[in-house]
Amino acid sequence: MSGIFDFWLSIRLFVDTGGWVLWGIMAVSLWLWTLIVARYWYVWLQYPALRDKQLARWQARSERQSWFALRVREQLISESSVALNKQVRLIKTLVAVAPLFGLLGTVTGMVQVFDVVARQGTGDAQAMAAGVSKATIPTMAGMVVALSGLYFGNRLQQMVRQRNRRLADSLAIG
Repeated sequence: MSGIFDFWLSIRLFVDTGGWVLWGIMAVSLWLWTLIVARYWYVWLQYPALRDKQLARWQARSERQSWFALRVREQLISESSVALNKQVRLIKTLVAVAPLFGLLGTVTGMVQVFDVVARQGTGDAQAMAAGVSKATIPTMAGMVVALSGLYFGNRLQQMVRQRNRRLADSLAIG
């Protein structure tokens, strides 16, 4: 029990050091990672059923060379592509938003530093350090979230393209 308490206490102290903006970065991070995990789950575990269904629909056709048959093939590929790409744009948007939250933390922390300088002058380094901390920690947190999300988001997009290409190759014409 004390391990869980220590974990939450560490998070609370980190957030207090970095300022209120870290709560926003944490929310963006949780949303981003929920979407990434859900998309990987779909691609690995649920998409194969859709792929098999699309292949069965194509194989059930008696002719596969007419203009109409080619449009049906395009439709099957398009349906697969839409299902695979669901939420990918939102993932990319959240990756772009995370550093902006970090920048917001930088601005609010520097405002705090300037406020201390205006009130007490430059002699109180400890008072200025809290503002500098609130300026740098959100920047770092926003970049960590963005970089990790960028890597896994790009890997996910590559997997989606690969799966869609394989489906298109499987739907043989003729």
